[in-house]
Amino acid sequence: MSPVVRRWLPLASIVSLLAPFAFVSAVAAPDARAWLTRIHSAAYERNYQGTLVFSSSGVMSSSRIAHFAVGDQSYERVEALDGRQQRIYRINDAVHTLWPQAGVAVVENRPAMAQLPASKRSVDPRALDFYDARLEGVERIAGRDAQVLLLQPKDGWRYAQRLWADKATGLMLRADIVGTDRRVLESTAFSEVELGIRPQPESVTQPLRKLDGYRIVRAQQKTTQLEAEGWTLGHPVPGFRLVGAVKRPLDTGSDEQVLQAVFSDGLTHVSLFVEPVESRRDYADLFGQVGATGTLRQRRGLHWVTVMGDVPPATLKAFADALQRRH
Repeated sequence: MSPVVRRWLPLASIVSLLAPFAFVSAVAAPDARAWLTRIHSAAYERNYQGTLVFSSSGVMSSSRIAHFAVGDQSYERVEALDGRQQRIYRINDAVHTLWPQAGVAVVENRPAMAQLPASKRSVDPRALDFYDARLEGVERIAGRDAQVLLLQPKDGWRYAQRLWADKATGLMLRADIVGTDRRVLESTAFSEVELGIRPQPESVTQPLRKLDGYRIVRAQQKTTQLEAEGWTLGHPVPGFRLVGAVKRPLDTGSDEQVLQAVFSDGLTHVSLFVEPVESRRDYADLFGQVGATGTLRQRRGLHWVTVMGDVPPATLKAFADALQRRH
């Protein structure tokens, strides 16, 4: 998926994130919760289209995105405007990813759990259990008035985030992830957007009827549980709860499986991957960070364990250390 909307794919002692934001006082919880509820609802219920720009570590990319809600049906299309000509069409849980240059169409079924990390346009109001919120006035984003909210972490396990929500509809127009030094690590924002447009589900369904000449690859995945796959989290990472887990083939036609578990605190997400060493001989231990997204990979017996997310390095390490093989 385009880096603008992907967000699903992150060793040091724990440092407090509160000090750099000590000047912030929390807004009354009902006001903050009301705004987060509006943001969450707008992401799924509103009809909109526009250009979404993602910037991180001096690199920028953009995508043209559209979302339509028709009754209980959801349609979305995403077209990368930079790099490879990737196009994504989603109808409810069915996702088609087209690579026109390669002539390949990947078809997969992504349940709601798997889509969570892909969205920077939705926030679960329960995030206020782990963040203090402050209203910071009104600014203009993409030609629209937006309410600015600062979500400050109550501990050192997560980053602060600043959100811009459209005053009229609640749709998130911009989201910044802010580091401990108040530096913006990553930003996702609409450069232009149209809201309240007429639903155009045919703009999603029609391209899927014109796949002649494409090689269709059907990605098989199934929902599962960590324990059922022989793994457990020995102790929880504060604030994060398991959203769900899936298994899928490492590669097309492969019998080897990769396990992915997704954890969320309502605002940010962490993905934990487990893959067999035998099929990933080119891997090595790794720790790195690009923008806000960190990646930690370690060998654990006959498996590689990879933790990724927009969280501090200590949080990644806490997840890796907590994962245990069940006997």
